[in-house]
Amino acid sequence: YPVCGPSRAGLLTGRYQDRFGFTTNPTIDPNNIKAGLPLEEEMISEALQKANYNSAIIGKWHMGTHSVFHPLKRGWDYFFGFLSGGHNYFPEKLTINSFSEITWAYGWYSTRIMENYNRIDINDYLTDELSDAAVRYIVKQSKEDQQFMVYLSYNAPHAPLQATQKYLDRFPNITDKKRKTYAAMVSAMDDGIGRVLNTLRKQNIEENTIVVFLSDNGGPTNKNASNNDPLRGKKSDLYEGGIRVPFAMQWIGQIDKGMIYSNPVSSMDIMATICNLAHVKTKNKLDGVNLIPFLKKDQIGLPHNVLFWRKWEQNAMAIRKGDLKLVSNQRMEKNPPKLYNLSNDIKEDKNIKALNELESDNLLNDWNQWNKFNKDRCFPRLGNDKWWERN
Repeated sequence: YPVCGPSRAGLLTGRYQDRFGFTTNPTIDPNNIKAGLPLEEEMISEALQKANYNSAIIGKWHMGTHSVFHPLKRGWDYFFGFLSGGHNYFPEKLTINSFSEITWAYGWYSTRIMENYNRIDINDYLTDELSDAAVRYIVKQSKEDQQFMVYLSYNAPHAPLQATQKYLDRFPNITDKKRKTYAAMVSAMDDGIGRVLNTLRKQNIEENTIVVFLSDNGGPTNKNASNNDPLRGKKSDLYEGGIRVPFAMQWIGQIDKGMIYSNPVSSMDIMATICNLAHVKTKNKLDGVNLIPFLKKDQIGLPHNVLFWRKWEQNAMAIRKGDLKLVSNQRMEKNPPKLYNLSNDIKEDKNIKALNELESDNLLNDWNQWNKFNKDRCFPRLGNDKWWERN
């Protein structure tokens, strides 16, 4: 999805977020019992409890700040991070103890970090603290010979652009201040991922652990100096620049090292893959699929014959079927969908709808049929409900 909250909802449930009305980033209002992932949806953490997995969420949550949505009440056994959608990185900026103290927009960026239910102080750059927590968790679980899943949800390189001198000094040749800070933030995250991989190796569980790396959406190029070239668009767009992201997967001895898989996959496939391997029957029917047979070439064809996107508030849509993509990035009633062939037009700048009216009509019909079963937004959008003004 082109923004972070709904994208994470799809990842953590293995289902289209539109099926349960998680259509936008929710308000951070801790008093709103609806502003979060609906309780009837089963998270991957809850599903894996059936197979005796211990699960940790480390970093950004963004699935609701009301007490009913707390990670420890949604199948997670350990939480180290923050409940909202963004955060300051420097420890001296983290001074707020409770959401009730917030009296301005985005004040939640300054809340103290939570460990389980408790507020704690940190001493280091937040990205490094999250990496430390992940390493500690992995070591503890492996020593206890416990099956585990860790969802290391870095907020880097999300705004605000903040980096320590240690990481800034790695890029002396970048003169643009925003781009330099962005690079430093990514570099800190890279260090952390390297430490996680090294920890798996040192604990002798590397070959028995699946690692997946991806982003939640494309870069907001106008805000943090990210660059989505050659893709069109940015974060919040249904063009490829908003929804196509890096995706890497490691399972030593099972997935060939260095292979490139070019068929479309989705973040929804992560839960489907893991639950299939763990022999877990999920509560709800998943939209994701098990990727392993495709990556091992045991199964031919496409993991997904079709993929759908919807921006409910903007009445915008996209559908991809094979190489064809039909998209209206804003207000279908004013901007009729355009058709692109991604195999030879990754930039989405050659509208071929006039030459393919039948294909376009069929794609729009497919999207409408899918959308019939979706729900409208089930909670106030971030910024719509200015709850902090009432505190």
